[in-house]
Amino acid sequence: MTPVELSRTVLRAVRRAVDAGELVAPVPERAQVAPPGPGGRGDYATNVALQLARPAGRPPQEVARILRSHLADAEGVAGVDITGPGFLNITLDGSGAQALVVEILRRGARYGVVDEPTGELVQLHHPREVRAAVTAHAVARILRSQGALVRTSCEDEPDPAWAAVLGVSVDAHGTPAAPAPLKVNIRPVPAGQDSTPLGRDAARWALLHPASHDRPRITSDHLLQRETNPLFRVRYAHARTRALSGNAAALGFSSAAGDVQGNATHIVDARTRALSRNAAALGLTSAPGDVQDNDATHLVDALAAYPHALATAARHRAPDRLARHLVTTADAMLAFQHTVLPLGDEKPSAAHRARLALAEAAGTVLAGGLSLLGIDAPEHL
Repeated sequence: MTPVELSRTVLRAVRRAVDAGELVAPVPERAQVAPPGPGGRGDYATNVALQLARPAGRPPQEVARILRSHLADAEGVAGVDITGPGFLNITLDGSGAQALVVEILRRGARYGVVDEPTGELVQLHHPREVRAAVTAHAVARILRSQGALVRTSCEDEPDPAWAAVLGVSVDAHGTPAAPAPLKVNIRPVPAGQDSTPLGRDAARWALLHPASHDRPRITSDHLLQRETNPLFRVRYAHARTRALSGNAAALGFSSAAGDVQGNATHIVDARTRALSRNAAALGLTSAPGDVQDNDATHLVDALAAYPHALATAARHRAPDRLARHLVTTADAMLAFQHTVLPLGDEKPSAAHRARLALAEAAGTVLAGGLSLLGIDAPEHL
């Protein structure tokens, strides 16, 4: 079950409770689901019970208990717990990760994108300053991905270098004659120095990755191909997904969504050997300790949370939220990559094909997110 399908399942549970007279409240248009936060459990959590408590005139915990009875027997749901003030924590059956991967690969760059316009009209207006211009351009792309109709304007005629180097376009300049129903002023902390020498991708990342209230660092660090550079990690993780597909083809197998945990011995051995190689390169030796394979779970969680990250970035007009989620996804992918391909004389199995499909889904999400930020996702680094 994908996040979109689970959201519909939650709404159906609300509708059944309302139709049965157990709740007297309007059925919301959308039910937000996301990986559970601190203190939560299961695969996803939703705050729909808290959302309905006031109109229903009942405590959130009571609303949650009513909805749990309708959710627990839904197809694809293995269990429902209530945590905190009334969050519903949903555990899916074993097909959840597989369905997610299928959905991502099916939708491609449109995973997390709203298919139908919402009717929301937004006017983004910004001063004649490079960070404000880049931020407004990225916010417009993110809002459009969530179904909004967006127009951008600058207080004065834009600097030609913004379009030539940074890929920024503005619909109009000057004070809008007829502002949209919702006008948003984009005024992040200015960059303070020229970012164009970094080139399009590094400059846009340098301006978009920090929160709007933080001053960005315009330094050559954004050009370094090192693990300390978040942009490099995101782009490298994307390139690794493409390399894994090529390596798998050379070994005679392709991806197929399935059970990524199917070959536990391979998973542990591959991860252990990779860690040993990396440690040896750094001059480190091993020490006894517990080894657990959580890499696939962390990557699935990051991919499942991507639509929520997009929606949040759109709602708060904050492309930094999307950038940070891409870093989280990339780090999960880089930790997971060592377990995808067979080792030595090992033959490709269903688990290898499933893990390759998960890696390809990660590449799809990373490329789509970078595109919304106006940054290229190279095939090779």
